[in-house]
Amino acid sequence: MAETSIEWTDATWNPVAGCTVLTAGCTNCYAMRMAARLEAMGVEKYTGLTRKSGGRAKWTGKIYLDRRSLFVPTTWSKPRRVFVNSMSDLFHTDVPANFIADVWRVMADTPRHTYQILTKRPDRMMEIVPGFPKLGNVWLGTSVEDTRVLYRIEELRRVPAAVRFVSFEPLIGSVAGANLHGIHWAIVGGESGPNARFMDPAWVEEIERMSRAVGTAFFFKQWGGKNKKAAGRMLNGRLYDEMPTSIA
Repeated sequence: MAETSIEWTDATWNPVAGCTVLTAGCTNCYAMRMAARLEAMGVEKYTGLTRKSGGRAKWTGKIYLDRRSLFVPTTWSKPRRVFVNSMSDLFHTDVPANFIADVWRVMADTPRHTYQILTKRPDRMMEIVPGFPKLGNVWLGTSVEDTRVLYRIEELRRVPAAVRFVSFEPLIGSVAGANLHGIHWAIVGGESGPNARFMDPAWVEEIERMSRAVGTAFFFKQWGGKNKKAAGRMLNGRLYDEMPTSIA
């Protein structure tokens, strides 16, 4: 729907809005804060998607299907990388499979764009995606914040995709033991915002070594913290902006 400052993509597209807190990585989700802000600005799409709890915005679990946004990528003539549903999860249990199919058709009809879909529900992704055409311009990924959710990588590995990627963001613990075989891209980032949790540099270096061992492209997004711009995104004196190669 808009240009974005997210380092690994060019634009965001949100045919779905709203989500549910699922695991520890969701605690300080930036999308909850943004949804609350957009509702306060009068954006109808975000009405009722969050509530205040402990002075902070939290998802209510309500999901909004924005059919008016479905065909926005068809209006973009310039090819771009598109993060699908930065304000939700396409594979949330309350997003109907037929709506996901509509999203898939739009992506199939716009091969000039590369679509990046990130989910915390790779099990549902695996249930649905094999019924769709495998598209060379669609990358499928999952979020992993610590060792408690490493099983998501195993589920992702089973999904047919041109590119599979893992977003280790917010990285709030070690992911020692992660198996990146069959994973084409690893994104690493610390949590940002007023309640950002600590990220140990050793955890980042651990993932960089894992990536090198199996040929996975490594992208270091940010150190995070209360002031992510000040903290920067240099790791051991350099930037890591590697991108994956499609296998489709």
